[in-house]
Amino acid sequence: MNTYINPLKSNWDKLLKRPTASLAAIENTVLSVFEEIKKGGDEAVKEYTKKFDKVNLPDSRVQKSALDKSADSVPLELKEAIQIAKSNIEKFHKAQISNRVEVETTSGVLCWQEKRPIQKVGLYIPGGTAPLFSTILMLAVPASIAACPEIILCTPPNNKGEIDPVILYTANLCGIQKVYKVGGIQAIAALTFGTETIPRVYKLFGPGNQYVTVAKQLATKFGVAIDMPAGPSELLVFSDETGIPSFIASDLLSQAEHGTDSQVILVSTSQKLIKEVSEEIELQLTNLPRKNIAEKAMQNGKLIFVEDNHTAIELINEYGPEHFIVCSKEEEYFIDNIQNAGSVFIGNFTPESAGDYASGTNHTLPTNGYAKQYSGVNLDSFMKSMTFQKISSHGLKNLGTSIELMAKAEGLHAHKNAVTLRLKEIEKGFNDK
Repeated sequence: MNTYINPLKSNWDKLLKRPTASLAAIENTVLSVFEEIKKGGDEAVKEYTKKFDKVNLPDSRVQKSALDKSADSVPLELKEAIQIAKSNIEKFHKAQISNRVEVETTSGVLCWQEKRPIQKVGLYIPGGTAPLFSTILMLAVPASIAACPEIILCTPPNNKGEIDPVILYTANLCGIQKVYKVGGIQAIAALTFGTETIPRVYKLFGPGNQYVTVAKQLATKFGVAIDMPAGPSELLVFSDETGIPSFIASDLLSQAEHGTDSQVILVSTSQKLIKEVSEEIELQLTNLPRKNIAEKAMQNGKLIFVEDNHTAIELINEYGPEHFIVCSKEEEYFIDNIQNAGSVFIGNFTPESAGDYASGTNHTLPTNGYAKQYSGVNLDSFMKSMTFQKISSHGLKNLGTSIELMAKAEGLHAHKNAVTLRLKEIEKGFNDK
């Protein structure tokens, strides 16, 4: 990791740059795959699976029998851990259920808002170097609570054409029956356009590599919504001298091991702590099975010293981290002033891993600075808010003149007439009683 002492604010943009390719650099590749999938359907998906995943699959569908049998291949202790995590995630997301909002804005004018589930949602679960079954919990649980009628799951197969049993077990536990062995750009394209076997969806969810992220962004050009641009994982830790170096090093490494394009940053007001964390990273790296991945990711890591908390929070908000850990004797200052972060972890005993798995919050979060504009996935991500209004004849008498005047001022006379005609009937004695 590279160390920076009191970097000039004018250099922050360069300092905080993510190690990801630009959309323009890979857009053409993604678009070409989209075009082939749109034209070729299942056959094109099969060819790209063969090209990218090195496996020839006659059928991408996972049979129900495979879902049902998956539990036999998952250790009991892991199943119990997954069930505990699922329970906590359900508790947190059920607490987000909101009631109908109703108000009489003017006498006789009743307005209300209700929420409806998105009918068709697609969940993308990365495979790559690790089976991210936890992401199924983070997406399928709120989708189920929201009562989305159709939930489609796509995840890449291994080089034997198989899906890890724990992925299938978790999907089955969450009630998902439509699972497809398709990953990468081709999965996003299939969910965007639909194929002979893979249904088209209305909204796409889930993280992925740079190609998947760009594919999701391009899917919006074809009428499909997305949760957010969720790309390579990132973590920023702020700590003063009260932070525990071994804990901080373990958190940084936990995100670095996701992939070589992950980014981790430590911001601190203590140069002593920075030195100790750097030493701890070297010690802990030697024992990691995914050492090579973490080591490469660490080359994009930053150790940044700043003089005070005010400078620190300004820099952190400028970066907008996906995950933000704060270990400080003045933690309330950071809680009150953080504006741009996907999820916040407070104190020495709140590892980022807790949010990744089992605390109950959602780990599908905005990356690449999108925490400035996007929320992480939550219950409302799977729902739409619809507004309703019911106006009585009495209500239209109260509101009608205002509508007529505004419509006339905008030159929209048909709008005005829609009110005028009704008011005339009301004047004649016609009403809704």
